[in-house]
Amino acid sequence: MSNPNPVVESNRVEGTPVYDLHGKRIGTIRYLVIEKISGRVVNVVMTFGGFLGFGTHPYSIPWEKLKFDTTLNGYRTDIVGSQLGDPPATSGDDEIWPDHKSEKESHDDWDIPPFRGV
Repeated sequence: MSNPNPVVESNRVEGTPVYDLHGKRIGTIRYLVIEKISGRVVNVVMTFGGFLGFGTHPYSIPWEKLKFDTTLNGYRTDIVGSQLGDPPATSGDDEIWPDHKSEKESHDDWDIPPFRGV
């Protein structure tokens, strides 16, 4: 059965679980990163690891790496923990967003064209 409403509010995406290809829960969506001009979702910051919210690490990954699975009521990804590397540097709740070069390298790692075309 297809979804009659293909859109979703951002507050309903935040907190949504993320599963690996085998259906094991591996993380949670923390928030979306939206390009101001086009309104396109570029990246999603999600937390991986930890237990009951402790020891989790935020990672910014391309939105294209997630596919909604209606049977799980969450997103599936082919990302595995070994692909994530070290947690990004943070200062409190403020993530350090990449410059153009870092964004291109990150998207190259995921084999997805960079958003800004750098």
